[in-house]
Amino acid sequence: MHAAYAVDVVDSGGGPDAVFCRVNMIESLDGAASLGGRSGGLGDPEDQRLMSVLRSHADVVLVGSGTVRAEGYGGAAVIESDASWRAARGRDPQPRFAVVSSRLGLEPGHPFFADAVARPIVVTSEAAPRDRRGALARVADVVVAGDRRVDLAGAMAELGRRGMRSILSEGGPGLLGALAEADLVDELCVTLSPVLVGGAAPRISGSAEEQPRTMRLVHAIPGERMLFLRYARG
Repeated sequence: MHAAYAVDVVDSGGGPDAVFCRVNMIESLDGAASLGGRSGGLGDPEDQRLMSVLRSHADVVLVGSGTVRAEGYGGAAVIESDASWRAARGRDPQPRFAVVSSRLGLEPGHPFFADAVARPIVVTSEAAPRDRRGALARVADVVVAGDRRVDLAGAMAELGRRGMRSILSEGGPGLLGALAEADLVDELCVTLSPVLVGGAAPRISGSAEEQPRTMRLVHAIPGERMLFLRYARG
């Protein structure tokens, strides 16, 4: 499975200083991004295995604060075999997690910080409360990008300067929408779950306006239940 998702950041088109952003999401047959308020409700062990593989190819896993709360982020990013795979290639066994948050509502004692195997990162803006920034700086590295809102392009560039050039985002929909709006999505991996959800669940990308982005299908791999799709910039 690792070979199917390998990518060379330099050869991806941005040159020697490139930052590569891959997004991994799951959706139902009728386009829902969650079931019972969680994307994890759509997944299965095969999808979880792919998640670990994709994380193992990244330097940092970028998520929104709402996703951290809803999905229960905390602890190791990849399973033991993928940690060994990374170590054998001279990389830290675990990629780092980074949370995007304008208000910094997460508490320092949240499992995202307290159970972290690798020191987490908080991405925020200048407008974030300084006392909150100070509190979180004790448990995470804080990256400030943007004035009132987080400047995702600036944040990704700063992560690249810190040696984290391969970025995997796991959403949620608001973050994917913002990344797409800023034209920062180099690859999109979508797991199609064989479920009809109905209801009013959001789509995998949420933004105020339509901004079409044409992408190219790299592969479609059928699993036992799921269909694993990989798209790249067109």
